[in-house]
Amino acid sequence: MPRLRLRLATMTAVLALGVTSGAIANPAFADPRQIDKTATATGYDGAVSTVDPEASAAAIEVLRKGGNAVDAAVAAAATLGVTEPYSAGIGGGGYFVFYNAKTGKVSTIDGRETAPAAMSHDAFIDPKTGKPYNFTPELVTSGVSVGVPGTAATWERALERWGTLSLGDALQPAIKVATRGFVVDPTFRQQTLDNKLRFQAFSSTSQLFLRGGDAPAVGSIFQNHDLAATYRLLAKQGTSAFYSGPLAEEIAATVQAPPKTSSTTLPVPVGHMTAADLAAYETVDQAPTHVDYRGLDVYGMAPSSSGGTTVGEALNILDGFNLSEMSKPAALHHYLEASALAFADRAKYVGDPAFIDVPTAALTDPLFGKERACRIDPLHAATKPVAPGDVSAYDGVCPASAAAPAREKDTENISTTNMTVADKWGNVVEYTLTIEQTGGSGIVVPGRGFLLNNELTDFSAVYNAADPNRIDPGKRPRSSMSPTIILKDGAPFLALGSPGGSTIITTVLQTILNRVDLGMSISDAIAAPRASQRNTASVTAEPDFIATYGSQLTPYGHKFTPSGDAFTSAAEIGAATAIEFRDDGLMIAAAEPVRRGGGSAMVLEPSR
Repeated sequence: MPRLRLRLATMTAVLALGVTSGAIANPAFADPRQIDKTATATGYDGAVSTVDPEASAAAIEVLRKGGNAVDAAVAAAATLGVTEPYSAGIGGGGYFVFYNAKTGKVSTIDGRETAPAAMSHDAFIDPKTGKPYNFTPELVTSGVSVGVPGTAATWERALERWGTLSLGDALQPAIKVATRGFVVDPTFRQQTLDNKLRFQAFSSTSQLFLRGGDAPAVGSIFQNHDLAATYRLLAKQGTSAFYSGPLAEEIAATVQAPPKTSSTTLPVPVGHMTAADLAAYETVDQAPTHVDYRGLDVYGMAPSSSGGTTVGEALNILDGFNLSEMSKPAALHHYLEASALAFADRAKYVGDPAFIDVPTAALTDPLFGKERACRIDPLHAATKPVAPGDVSAYDGVCPASAAAPAREKDTENISTTNMTVADKWGNVVEYTLTIEQTGGSGIVVPGRGFLLNNELTDFSAVYNAADPNRIDPGKRPRSSMSPTIILKDGAPFLALGSPGGSTIITTVLQTILNRVDLGMSISDAIAAPRASQRNTASVTAEPDFIATYGSQLTPYGHKFTPSGDAFTSAAEIGAATAIEFRDDGLMIAAAEPVRRGGGSAMVLEPSR
C-alpha cells in the first residue's frame, strides 16, 4: 500500500476504533503521535535517522531544546524500547560510537551482554540427550540464552562521558510515548504474530503483547505503563536501580524460573543469571578500529564486535581494486569475494578480547588486506568456504599463505535496531542496540514492561577450547553489529549502521561500496537491493538483487539463496540508517524507504 494511503488508513482506524492494545485509548491527541515516515530529510543544525518516527521525533525534540547528539541518541534509544520492543530495549545490549567535534576523535562504548558467572561450557547441551539443544525452539526461547543486559549502563556511561543531560531528563520523551501510547503499524502487528507461539509461552509476555489472545490491531494505540514506570525508576535512581535492588532480583528470578503458562509445550530451558551478575556488569570504553579506504578514515567497533575488523578488512581487500571503473557486476563480484575472505578470518580469530588474543591490528592492517586480495580471481568465484589468512606471517605479496579453517555455524538473528544522530556542533553518534532475534527470548520481566534478550545464542553451541567464540562465564559473545563513522579530511563524511545479525557487516560494507565506489546518493545506496556473502556456498540475497543481478553474476560462479528466515515473514536484509555531511554544513539523513515498513529521517532545520 502506498505510504499516503497507509497513513490515512492508520489514522482512520485510530479515530474510528478509539481502542488500545495496551490500555485505554485517548482519541483526542493533546500530544500528536508521530506516524509519518520520511526516508530522506535534508537540512541543518542536527539530524537523525531511525526505523521509527516516534524515536526520531524524540531525538529532534532533545536537539531543539539544546541537547547534543549523545543526549538525543539516548532519548531515541529509550523510545525505541517502547515502539520497537522486539528489537531493542533495556533487556539487551549494544555498541555506541561517538565522534567528538571538539577533539576530532572517535571513541566507543562496548555495552554487549555478558554470560552469567555460573554459565558452564556445556550450558547449551541438553542433559537429557547429551546433545546440543535445538536452536529453535529450545535455545531461542529460554532463560539459558539470556545475557546480562548492558543497554541501561551504556546510556548512563555515554551521558557521563559526552552528554549534557542527566539520564532522567533523557528518558522523558520515552516515558511520554510509553504513557500516551503509539500507533500500531503493520510491522509491529506482524512481528507480534510471528512471535505469537513464543509469547503465549509466558504469562507476562501474553499479558503485555497478546491481550485478548491476538496481536495489537493496526491503527490501535499501544501503551506500556509498566515500562513507563520502569523508566521513571531509572530516571529517579539511575542505573543502580537496574543493576541492584528489587529489579535486579526480579530479572534474575525471571531468568532462573521463566513465567511459563500452563498451556505451552515449549521446553524453555532455565538460565543461570543472578543478581550478583547484574551488580558486576560494566561497560567497556575502548578505541575504535580504523582503516583508510580511498582516502577516507573509516572507524568501527572493535571486538567483542566483529563489525569493525570484518568491514575494515574487506575494505582493505577492496582498496587495491578500481571498482569505480568496473562494470557493476564485476564490482559486485569483488565485493562478494572480499566479504567471504573477511568472514573466514572473522570465524578464525574474533571473540571477546578479555578472553582471547584477538589480532585486531593484523586484521585491519592494509598489508594483510592486500595479501588476502591475492585470493580474488577477477573472473571466477572461489569455492566456499575459503580458508582464513595467516595473521602470523603476511607481507602483502602474492601468493598468500592460509591458516586452518574454523568451524562455524551462524546463529546470529536478524533483529536489532540502529540509529544515526548528529547535532549542530558537529558531534555524531552511531549506535546499534539489540535484544538479538525479533522478540528476544520472548520473556517479559513480570510487571516491568520489557523483554529479555537471547543474546547468548551468539556463542558457539559446542565448546571447543580453540574456538574464539566458545562459551565462557563472564564473556561477551561475538557480535556483528557494525556502527561506523567515516571521516574525510578529519571531518564527518558519513555515519551508518544497520540491524540484521551477521548480515549487518555486509549491509554496511555494501552501502559504503554503493556510495563511495558506485557513485550512488546515500539514499539510493541504502535503498539498493542487497546480497550477503558470509563465506558460504550460496550467497544470501534479496529477491530484487537476484532478479536484477543474478543472471549477470552467475557466470562468475556465484549461487544465490533468497533471503528470509524461520522466525519472520520478511525477506529483507538489514534496515540501515545514515547521515551524510556536506562541506557547507548540510546534513542528509537517510533511512530505509521500504524495509521494515520504512524508516524515519528528520532534520532540525529543513533546507528550502
